[in-house]
Amino acid sequence: MANERIILGIDPGTTIMGFGLIKIVNKKMEFLQLNELQLSKYDNHYQKLKIIFERTIELIDTHNPDEIAIEAPFFGKNVQSMLKLGRAQGVAMAAGLSRDIPITEYEPKKIKMAITGNGNASKEQVAKMLQQLLGLKELPKNLDSTDGLAAAVCHFFNSGKVVGEKSYTGWDAFVKNNENRVKK
Repeated sequence: MANERIILGIDPGTTIMGFGLIKIVNKKMEFLQLNELQLSKYDNHYQKLKIIFERTIELIDTHNPDEIAIEAPFFGKNVQSMLKLGRAQGVAMAAGLSRDIPITEYEPKKIKMAITGNGNASKEQVAKMLQQLLGLKELPKNLDSTDGLAAAVCHFFNSGKVVGEKSYTGWDAFVKNNENRVKK
């Protein structure tokens, strides 16, 4: 049987929540889906959070992802916006946790770097690179869904890497601190 797993990527938001799904088969990515949840038509912030939770549960129950990658909120000047974005992210994470799915957060710069090689890339540059990587025929009008897909692809590219691992000043320092990993 082939080694397979599904990764759900989420770009949380209270106006638009973007998401994308990829399937990994024998260490190769296959595009499954990307879409967005339009939340701007709802006035009540708590109603938006309920819908984010329900839609995330629906995605999980439909696609059975093995892992979830979620974009971490970036630090902005507007505290109210940050609070709302953090709540949206928390609700999406709670949905995944309620189904015992491992979740990994990635900062926007790390996602952009993983996809384009440039941590300051634009949404359009990230979308174009995803289009090439996954053979997408066309890109959506809003790029929130490609941001969700980018989180999933970033997670695939970072699979097996320990997040927050110690950094070393050079090869000698690495070997000294990891003698049990060095083959003699």
